[in-house]
Amino acid sequence: MSVLALVPAAGDGVRLGAGIPKALVRLGGVPLVVRAVRGLLDSGAVDHVLIAVRDGDVGEMRDLFADTAAVGVAVGGADRTSSVGAALRCGLREWPGTEIVLVHDAARALTPPALVASLVAAVAGGMDAVVPVLPVADTIKEVDAAGAVERTVDRSRLRAVQTPQAFRRPVLERAYAAGLVDAATDDAGLVERLGVKVHTVPGDPLAFKVTTRWDLELAEHLVGS
Repeated sequence: MSVLALVPAAGDGVRLGAGIPKALVRLGGVPLVVRAVRGLLDSGAVDHVLIAVRDGDVGEMRDLFADTAAVGVAVGGADRTSSVGAALRCGLREWPGTEIVLVHDAARALTPPALVASLVAAVAGGMDAVVPVLPVADTIKEVDAAGAVERTVDRSRLRAVQTPQAFRRPVLERAYAAGLVDAATDDAGLVERLGVKVHTVPGDPLAFKVTTRWDLELAEHLVGS
């Protein structure tokens, strides 16, 4: 089955405070986006990758992957969801035979290739949508606008969701065509709005998202260890 991975990489990374797009921040001397894309391709389950970036970063991103024919670059949108939507349209024009689509955060640069392969296998095996998850370890409390605790949430059924998220192509196309892009915080949430069941596979602690300086320091430690 033909598999396309979309990597939205147009974010500023304000919380990281690097002064450049987060995807281009270097981890062990290698840009986050390069590590993320390597993980996708090293899985042996992804045929093509399309990276969505800001208009001004297209040239630099293409230079990073100039020797990798499986990787393309497109202009993204004003936010993550619009970037994924733009990448989806562009990617399906470029590779119309695509059957499975993954959406992956460039900031999850250490995601193991085996996790990517497990997601593709799950969709190839008949599932419409699959996401990697980890059990929530912390106690979770719901608070009001003033910060007062209203209740303690039962964490036994809660899961933290990671990427890549994997979908049968028609399912993700329908989700973006439905015009509910403001109704969810991830692509699986958009699919849920269609009434499509989203399944899970075990995630991996290494698939954490580099969002803050602390995250980057942790990732540097892991790369150097």
